[in-house]
Amino acid sequence: MSRFFSTRVLLALWGFLLIGPWANPVFATPAEEAELAQLDKIDQELELQRDWAKYRWEKTSAECYQQYWVNRCLSNSRAEYRKEIDSIRQQEVELHEVQRKLRASLKDQRDAKKIAERASPEKAIERAANQKEYEEKQKDAAARAADLEQRRKDAPKRAQENKAGTQLD
Repeated sequence: MSRFFSTRVLLALWGFLLIGPWANPVFATPAEEAELAQLDKIDQELELQRDWAKYRWEKTSAECYQQYWVNRCLSNSRAEYRKEIDSIRQQEVELHEVQRKLRASLKDQRDAKKIAERASPEKAIERAANQKEYEEKQKDAAARAADLEQRRKDAPKRAQENKAGTQLD
């Protein structure tokens, strides 16, 4: 299973490198996103293989304590585990490198799309309208604040007038 899986990973990586995200640098295609999903699935399978290798190592390590040559058994168990993990780690390194490149490409494509949307005339008109509306709201808020301040200044005078007007002679 490991050799078959390793071959599948290498074929997927070579297929990605031959086609690559640079074939269509403008927009992300569903094929690229599907390829990223496939690479994520392969990554999960590698993680599962790593977990099983760790399980087997821990099991054989525990069994070593039943033998007379404990240190030798532990050393052999560890060597077997390292041999198994090294091949998995090599596949993971290659896979993660391809995933990073693909994700960077997809991000660059999304960023280019956002920049193109921002540069569109419709968005420029919308931004100008929003700016004008914002400035009007700022003027209205300043006028309300000035009116409130004037009322506060006039408050003692109005209070005096109210006192004078309500006194009964």
